[in-house]
Formats: sequence, C-alpha cells, structure tokens
Amino acid sequence: MDFYETYRELKNIQFEDKFEDVTESDIIRILQKDHLSEQDFLSLLAPAAGRCLEPIAQKANQITVQNFGRTILLFTPLYVSDYCVNSCVYCSFSVENAFPRRKLALPEVEREGAAIAATGIKHILLLTGESPQQSGHDYLKDCLQQLTKHASSVSLEVQPMDRQKYAELIEYGADGLTIFQEVYNEKIYSELHRKGPKRDYKFRLNAPERACQAGIRTVTIGPLLGLDNWRKEVFFAGMHARYLQERYPEIEIGMSLPRIRPSLGNWNPFYPVTDNEWVQAMLAVRLFLPRAGITLSTRESAELRNHLIKLGVTKMSAGSSTAVGGYSNDNVGTAQFETSDDRSVKDICSYLHEQFYQPILVDWPMFDFAK
Repeated sequence: MDFYETYRELKNIQFEDKFEDVTESDIIRILQKDHLSEQDFLSLLAPAAGRCLEPIAQKANQITVQNFGRTILLFTPLYVSDYCVNSCVYCSFSVENAFPRRKLALPEVEREGAAIAATGIKHILLLTGESPQQSGHDYLKDCLQQLTKHASSVSLEVQPMDRQKYAELIEYGADGLTIFQEVYNEKIYSELHRKGPKRDYKFRLNAPERACQAGIRTVTIGPLLGLDNWRKEVFFAGMHARYLQERYPEIEIGMSLPRIRPSLGNWNPFYPVTDNEWVQAMLAVRLFLPRAGITLSTRESAELRNHLIKLGVTKMSAGSSTAVGGYSNDNVGTAQFETSDDRSVKDICSYLHEQFYQPILVDWPMFDFAK
C-alpha cells in the first residue's frame, strides 16, 4: 500500500463537519498532549484553532527547541535550467510562456556553486525545470560533480524519477530531495497541469517514497498553498509526511508550506492564504510532526520570516535568486517567481544572532564525489 491508497481514503473525510465541531476548549485540551492523533491534527487546522494562536505558538516553540535547539540551517537555491515541457498554469517556467530559456554550462554551474560557497553557505538546493532533454539524468550527475566541489550538501528539486535514478544521483553526491505535490486535490491537479509528464499525479505523489527507498538522507514535501482549500491541503501533506516518517524512520522527513507568488502569466491563486492562516498551518504541522524539519523560503517577507523563527522553523533559504545564473552570471534568466526577502546571507545571520539563534551554514562533512 502506497500513499496514493492512503490519500484516496483520507479524501473521503467530511472536512467541513469535522472543522465545524471543533471548539476552543478542544484546542486547549490538545495542547496538553504529547502525541497527536489524526483527529487532533484536523482540529488544529480548524477555524477555532485560529483563535488560539498564542498558546499554540508557545507549545510550538517549546517542541522546536526541545528537538532542534536554537538553530536555523541556511541553504541557497540554485537554478541551473529553466527549460520545461510541462504546462502548469501558475509557473513562469511553463512551456506555454514565451521567454528566452537558459541552461548553465558546467563551468557556469561551478562558478555559481563557488559564488554561493563564498557567502559561507555550504547547503545548495539544485533546481531545474522539468525537461528530460535539457536537464536530464546525465546533466544532473554532471552538475552534482561540479557543486560537490563547493558544497557539503546538495539537495534536488527536479522532475520526479524512478528509484534507480534517485540511487544513481545519490552516488554522485545528492543527499536530499525536495518535491512539492503542488496540490493534493487530484481533480484540481489535473486542471492545473494541462500537459506534460507532470500530469501523472500518482507518479509524482509517490516520488518521495521512491527516494526514501533509494537511500536519500533527507526528503522535504508539501503543497503549494493557494491552489485549493489550505486546511485540507496541509492536512494531506501532514499525513503524507507522517506516512513517510513511520515507514522510513532513518530518513529526515521535512515539510515546507510555500504560498503562490507572482509569476509570468499573472495567474491568481484560487484560495489566497492570509498570514494568520499560514501561521496556523505551520504551527499545526509543528505540533503534529515534532521531529520534522520545517522550511521557510524567501517567498515570505523579511518581517514575517523574522517573526516565525521562534515558532517552529528549522531551515531557511538565504540570499536567494529564482533565476538561472542568479549568483555569478551577468546574463541572468527569467525568475520562476518573485521573492520577498532580499536580505543577504550576512544580514540574515546577523538577525539570527540578535535573536540568540545559531545559523548553521554547514552541518555535513564534505566528500569528493567526483568520478
């Protein structure tokens, strides 16, 4: 039984009835528990929990410090190609959008890695559009060979693959995978992904498990908030993360809850998520999954990110560019989406120190994976 079968059972829940029955007293009782059930998680996503954010936030801070200390791991995303064969209505890289496409040559990839390393950060998230021809398996291997010269950890955010291909990329130095289902609602997923291999909902949904089976060190999943009702989407994502934790306890399972940002085509989200709703979602995840890393990207503003540091976040992107060649190249490509926090790595580190938090720039020994 894979998570797709679990999802098919979960989607039959009568969410509106479940949410409507929750009271503020129920939330206070949940806060006294050490281990939360599926129903407790649902309750923390209900409107009643939104009226109890202060005590929930206090519990979230306590759990986070207990499991992770006062530390924030910093990483930088690196886009190496924006070619894509998929038609996704919310993404700048969609094949439907006409703009000059870019793909970095391998010397450029190394220069980008060196530029990121010069900021002190040794954790890189390698991203591409989904194009087997332009950014296929062999190209990713070559990129890993260049980046592991400068980074102690290289994670992937690329097209979903089979287990064997993940295993081969791990041999070349990949130690993490980030993959967003985008939207768990299968019907909406089909409507938003008009053509291309990304239309295969089940293949994408089960990609995190295939990476776990291949022996990846970390996996981060989540929905792209704004594509369906956020309460349902966060619930499905949380259950997906717990499924992976239970089956692969040796692997670090994390979550991220990015919100839709402006992109080419000016597509507007179906279900905009307010700051308070976003905070409620993150707090619910922290209480339900106390050992899960929670990633906060530069999609969110500096002000909001500053306030969220103490509420459950364990990883943050820093000094980010969402365009190909965004760090060392004068010929910068088209951004996948707009960022909100434009602070430098140095500025973010300074702020963390002011809050008595330790920024972690490297926490994994560097190896030479070059073949």
